[in-house]
Amino acid sequence: MALWGLGLLLACNPPKPKFKIPKVEVKQAADGSFSLLRDGQPYFIKGAGGHKYLDKVAELGGNSIRLWGEKDAEVILDQAHEKGLSVCLGLWVGHERHGFDYNNAKAVQKQLAFFRKRVIELKDHPGILLWAIGNEVDLAYTNTKVWEAINDLACMIKELDPNHPTMTVTAGLDSLEVQLIQEKCPCIDIYGINTYGGLERIPQNLRNYGWEGPYIIGEWGPTGHWETDSTTWEVPIEETSWEKAQVYKKRYESSIALDTKKCLGSYVFYWGNKQETTPTWYGIFLESGEMTEVGDAVQHLWTGSSPQHNAPRMDSLLLEGSHKFQNVHLKSQSTATAKVFVTSTDSDLTYRWEILPESTDKKMGGDAEAKPKDLNHLIHDQNHREIELEVPEKEGPYRLLVYVIDSQGKAATANVPFYVN
Repeated sequence: MALWGLGLLLACNPPKPKFKIPKVEVKQAADGSFSLLRDGQPYFIKGAGGHKYLDKVAELGGNSIRLWGEKDAEVILDQAHEKGLSVCLGLWVGHERHGFDYNNAKAVQKQLAFFRKRVIELKDHPGILLWAIGNEVDLAYTNTKVWEAINDLACMIKELDPNHPTMTVTAGLDSLEVQLIQEKCPCIDIYGINTYGGLERIPQNLRNYGWEGPYIIGEWGPTGHWETDSTTWEVPIEETSWEKAQVYKKRYESSIALDTKKCLGSYVFYWGNKQETTPTWYGIFLESGEMTEVGDAVQHLWTGSSPQHNAPRMDSLLLEGSHKFQNVHLKSQSTATAKVFVTSTDSDLTYRWEILPESTDKKMGGDAEAKPKDLNHLIHDQNHREIELEVPEKEGPYRLLVYVIDSQGKAATANVPFYVN
C-alpha cells in the first residue's frame, strides 16, 4: 500500500487506546443524597487499605484498594485492575510534622510540579477510581496554608483529568478543619476521614459541622491504641482478634452501612500486617500471611454471607491465671504459666507464642515503627495451648502474644501486657 494510502486509512480508523477509561463522577440526587458512578453505574466502595493479598480482597467481596502514595503505582494499578479492583490513588503531600514548610513557596511549587508529572503519567489507567490528595496532613500541624496547597493540587488534577474526582483525608473529624476545607478547598469533591473508635459518630458530626457534600471513610478498624484502656504502667491494652471482629462489624453496620445519603463507601484498615504499637494491632493478616478473624467479619459486611470455614475464635488468654485487664506483675527470673482458650471447628491447630519488650519506637500517624526483638528463647515449648515461660531478667514492661493458626490458613490473636519487677 502506498504511504499516502496508509495515512488515509489511519486517519479514518485511528488506533484504539489500550484501555477504556471508566469515567467516575459524584452525582447528587433530587433528595440531596450523593452517589459515586463509575461508567454510569452506582459504585459503593467496599475497599481495603493496602496493596497486598489482592486475591483475598476480590474473593471476600471487595471492589477497591487504597494507596497512600503513588510510588510503584503503575505496577499496583495493573495488578488491581487485572483482579477487577479499582484504586483510590494517594498523593503523599508533605507533612509539617515531617519538616515540610508551607511558607516556603519554592518547596510548595516543586511539590505541585512533581505531582503534575505523576498525574499525567497515571491518569489514563483504567484502574484509578479517585485521587486522595494528602493523608492526615492536619496531624500536629499549625500552618493552615497546607489546605491552599491541597486545593492547588486538586484544581490541577481537574484541569488534567476530567474522569476522576478528588478527595483529601483528615485524621478524625474536627469542626474547624471542616470549615477550613470548605473555605479553602473548593476543588475537593469528597471529604475523607480516618477514624477508629469514633466511627459511629462521624455521620452526625459531619452534618453538625456543616459539611454538605459526600464523604468516604478512608481508614477504619479496631479501637485505636490511643483510645483504649491502659495498664497502671500506662501501656494500651489491645483487643483480641475476636473482640476486633465484633467492633468492626458493629461500627460498620451502625454508620457506613446506614448513611445512604452521604457516605460513598470505605477502606478497611489494614489489609496486610504492620508493627504499630504491637505487631497485631491493626493488621488483618499475620506477618506470616494468615488471615485473622477480622477478615471473616469483613467478608460478611461486604457480601452479607459468612465464610464456609470460620477462623478460630479467640476466647481468652490468661497469664498466671490473670487476664489483660488485671495489671499482671511477674517476678524477674521466675517461672510463669500461660493458657489460651480458643473455639474452632478445625481440630488441627498450631500455637505460636511470643514474648516482646514493650515497644519504645512509637510514632505518630502510622509512621513506620521497628518491632522489638523477641525473647522467645524464654518459652519452653511452643506448640501448646498451655505453656511455661521464664520471666525476663530485666525490669520493665513486656507483652506475651499468642497466635493460633488453623489448617486453612486462618488465625486468632491475643496478648497480655505484663510488668517484670
